[in-house]
Amino acid sequence: MIAAGTQKALNIIRSYDGPPVRIMEVCGTHTHEIFRLGIRQVLPAQVTLISGPGCPVCVTPVEFIDEARWLALTKHVTICTFGDLIRVPGSEGSLANVRSQGGKVEVVYSPMDACEYAKANRQEDVVFLSVGFETTTPASCLAVKEAAAAGLTNFSLLTANKTMPQAYEVLKGSADVFLYPGHVDAVMGTKHGEELAREGVSGVVAGFTASELLTALAVILVKFPQGRPFFKNCYPRVVTEEGSLSGQALMREVMEPCDAEWRGLGVIPRSGQRLRDAYGAYDARRKYAVPALKGHVNPACRCGDVLQGKCTPSQCPVFGKGCTPEHPVGACMVSHEGACSAYYQYGGI
Repeated sequence: MIAAGTQKALNIIRSYDGPPVRIMEVCGTHTHEIFRLGIRQVLPAQVTLISGPGCPVCVTPVEFIDEARWLALTKHVTICTFGDLIRVPGSEGSLANVRSQGGKVEVVYSPMDACEYAKANRQEDVVFLSVGFETTTPASCLAVKEAAAAGLTNFSLLTANKTMPQAYEVLKGSADVFLYPGHVDAVMGTKHGEELAREGVSGVVAGFTASELLTALAVILVKFPQGRPFFKNCYPRVVTEEGSLSGQALMREVMEPCDAEWRGLGVIPRSGQRLRDAYGAYDARRKYAVPALKGHVNPACRCGDVLQGKCTPSQCPVFGKGCTPEHPVGACMVSHEGACSAYYQYGGI
């Protein structure tokens, strides 16, 4: 039985007869859940969903994979990483190829797992690939603090941590309304979404259940025809105005903003996070003097355009042909949060 609130949201969506509206699912998990739950099938024709850059693996540039490969093959460090990064193509191959070339790559489930691995294997130099947005960055900060407290000299991070607000600024005009990622705002609060609404950019914070997603979409379809910019927190059971103050404080203590390269979006000023000088001993780029590497991607792959909402995955010439989950050409097909992965898995067109 459908709950009354969910049924009401569903009725609002199905009966929408307002102007065309483009909604960007910033979060890759939203993209997958909307597909998996069949929500796209109930949307009116004038409602268009656009996938955005909210998959941290997808927006990580190819140079990062090249750096990790260089560390493994040239400095002979042990790479600790989440599983979905292993198959992301670099310029000359993936981390899976590193294993076949004699490099060591260990799959872990958290930055603290990598720190514990370093404790247990002090004869190895261990580098954790720190990729993620505000949701996961505090965990990397905790691992660095733990390593410092334990006096570890064989542990460091290769950082590709990013922050979402600067990406929203770059993406202004690419959609009519942003569907904000609930897990990011659980850490950072609602301040930036409220500020963007005052600048004329509409958005709602959404959770991840069917009820929460339908409610967020219904709110958009009620408010958008009114013609005024709006912001609404539709995930109040998790997201508060102030967010996680302890998480924010931890990030400020251990990391600082820096310019960062986003796949498809280019360099966005102050959108990255790097370790502060006080924790510089745990920065792999400094520790191993990683050279500046210029990566190159397969020119047939339109992953960058997908991340900007300029095309759908099925409009990429290699989608479902040369590029499949078994043989990915781009990061968007590898990651479980990637738009191409969702379109392939659920038959999106």
